[in-house]
Amino acid sequence: MTNRRESILSENLLEVQGLKIHYPVKSKNRLGNSVSWSKAVDGVSFTVKKGETFGVVGESGCGKSTTGKAIIRLLEPTEGKILFDGKDISGYSRKELARKIQMIFQDPFSSLDPRMTAGTCIAEPLSVHKVGTKKERRDRAVQLMKDVGLREDQYERFPHEFSGGQRQRIGVARAIALQPELVVCDEPVSALDVSIQAQILNLMKELQNKYKLTYIFISHNLSVVKFLCDRVAVMYLGHIVELADKKELFDNPCHPYTKALLDAIPIADPDVKSMNGELTGDVPSPLNPPSGCCFHTRCPYATERCRKEAPVLHETAKGHTVACHQFHESETL
Repeated sequence: MTNRRESILSENLLEVQGLKIHYPVKSKNRLGNSVSWSKAVDGVSFTVKKGETFGVVGESGCGKSTTGKAIIRLLEPTEGKILFDGKDISGYSRKELARKIQMIFQDPFSSLDPRMTAGTCIAEPLSVHKVGTKKERRDRAVQLMKDVGLREDQYERFPHEFSGGQRQRIGVARAIALQPELVVCDEPVSALDVSIQAQILNLMKELQNKYKLTYIFISHNLSVVKFLCDRVAVMYLGHIVELADKKELFDNPCHPYTKALLDAIPIADPDVKSMNGELTGDVPSPLNPPSGCCFHTRCPYATERCRKEAPVLHETAKGHTVACHQFHESETL
C-alpha cells in the first residue's frame, strides 16, 4: 500500500510557476488619478503531486486564499503560469476545468444558495454539466449525502435548517459531485467548533481514499495542517518563505517566520516557554511591501543585506527549501 501511494505521489498533477496577482488600486493626488498595485501574490512557485494533500499556511493577508482562487480561475493571474496535467489552465474552458478542479469554501453558509435544498445544491454541478438523467442525478446526490454523513430524508431541507458542520458536509459533497482530480480547500474548518473540525477532517481523509482525490489545503491553523497534510508551504506577504515535507517542517523549521508560527501553537503546559519569542510589529501592506526580504521588518535577525536583497528559495535538505539570508550564511560557515 505504501509503495503504491509513493508511486502515485511521484507524479505532478499541478505546477504553479512564478504566479503573481496584483490588484490595481486607484487613488487621487494633486495631479489627478494615479494607480498603484497591491501585490497579493508576488512570484509563487510550487508543485502538487497526485494523491497528496498540499498545505498552504500563513497569517491572514499572506495571499494563500488568492493563490487558491487563481488555481480554479476565479482570479486571472497578472503573471506566471498554472499547469494542470502539464497543460496551462487558460487552455481549458471554465466548464472543462470545473470537472477537474473544485473548491470547498471557508464559510459553509454563504457558499450555499439559501433558496436551494441540500440535495439540489449537491446535484447542481451534475445538472450544469448534464451528467445523467434527472433520476440518476438525484440518486447520485443521495449517495453523496450518505458519503458525507447526511441522511436521505434531509434532501429537501434548506441550508438554514442545518448546523454549521452539516452545511460544510453539503459543501464537501457538492465539491466532489463531478469526481474532480483536485480539490482546493480554503480554510474549510476554520468557521467550525473544534469537535466538528475533527469530524470534517476525518471525513476528508476518508473521501480522499475513496475517490482518489488530491487536496490543496489552505489554513492558518498549523495543528490542522500537521494532521492532514503531506507537504507544507509557508507564505508571508505574497511569497513562499519555506516549503518542506510535513515532518521535516515541524521537526526542523528553518525560517524565522515558520519558527514563530510553530511557537504560536498553544501548548497545555504553563511551564513550556517560547523558544523564539513573539513576532513584533504588523504585517506590511501589500500596497507598499518592504524592499529586500519581505520579512525583515519583523525579523529579529535582520541585517543590512536583508533590507536590500530579496532571498531566493534554497534547498537545505532533500525537498526542504527556505528563503532566508541568515540561514544560508550559517550553512556555509
